[in-house]
Amino acid sequence: MAATPLIFDTTVWIEYLNGHLTPGRALLYDYLDHDKPVLLTPTIVQEVLQGIQDDGQYARVRNALGGFLMLTLPHGDAAVGAAEMYRALRKKGITIRKANDCLIAFYGIHFGYPVVNNDSDFDLIAIHTKLISRKD
Repeated sequence: MAATPLIFDTTVWIEYLNGHLTPGRALLYDYLDHDKPVLLTPTIVQEVLQGIQDDGQYARVRNALGGFLMLTLPHGDAAVGAAEMYRALRKKGITIRKANDCLIAFYGIHFGYPVVNNDSDFDLIAIHTKLISRKD
């Protein structure tokens, strides 16, 4: 049986790169070690790369991320979809702290893939949308 493709949020990639022992990082290791499908979004790539200070590490990580499947949508469609989600949540009295989380969640919902994360914003989004938020 094939493994479910997963989107690993920026929080998990940061845990992975910094060597933090978390369930999300362990799942990412498992996916990488067993060549299971790891999915990215443009927002995740941007967030991961912009946080790397060392030029050598930046180049290595940029090269490595290029080997994973990048989910793509027309930029306007993703922006409008994320904004509509954010607004719908605000109308329910829920404020998502980081707008980029709405973009990442929108990709997960649009393509039907779970988002593995360590961020409470995704839990709030999942309660009120079709997002599958995984903590593992």
